[in-house]
Amino acid sequence: MPQVITHEKVLRDCQPVLKQFLSTMDLLDEKLGPLLFQFGYFNKKAFPDLEAFLARLVPFLKTLPSGYRFALEIRNKNWLSPKLPDVLRERGIALALIDQAWMPRPAEWLERFPSDDGPITADFTYIRWLGDRKGIERLTKTWDKTIFDCTEPLQDWVKVCRQTVRRGVSVYAYANNHFAGHGPATVRLFEELWKGRET
Repeated sequence: MPQVITHEKVLRDCQPVLKQFLSTMDLLDEKLGPLLFQFGYFNKKAFPDLEAFLARLVPFLKTLPSGYRFALEIRNKNWLSPKLPDVLRERGIALALIDQAWMPRPAEWLERFPSDDGPITADFTYIRWLGDRKGIERLTKTWDKTIFDCTEPLQDWVKVCRQTVRRGVSVYAYANNHFAGHGPATVRLFEELWKGRET
């Protein structure tokens, strides 16, 4: 989604931008995948708590057209309570599971939500391996090779993904260069781990 929607207008008065964006995405036809609302971290001035965010989010979600797969990413760890997935589940919008320095580890995503569905809020899930941007940029700003061995965290994600797929839920996973130094290498490693012996 355009940052005009998620960062500048933060879901207010953005229907024309959304309509134009979706119209453009329609050109992808059957190749169109999930569309991500990627929000940044909100300080208390923007939204004092999850309730305030949901007060703006829920009316906006009701305006979303059918026929698309939407995912929503937040970076406020304290907002990861059962209320957020419940709201997204009502609309079939995926809660994006992100691997980032200050967010929960993979197993924690499953533990934080007591329902049988856990953090899965749609018929697909959306995973983003983001990493520690500041930490890795102290070591490199060239994204052509692996800097961090990410085998252990990816093994944890393989377990989460296997549990998810067993339930008939599709998984969309994306690797940022900041996760380990080279996004394509991260994807290849995940694929190797996925094809390895099931644990």
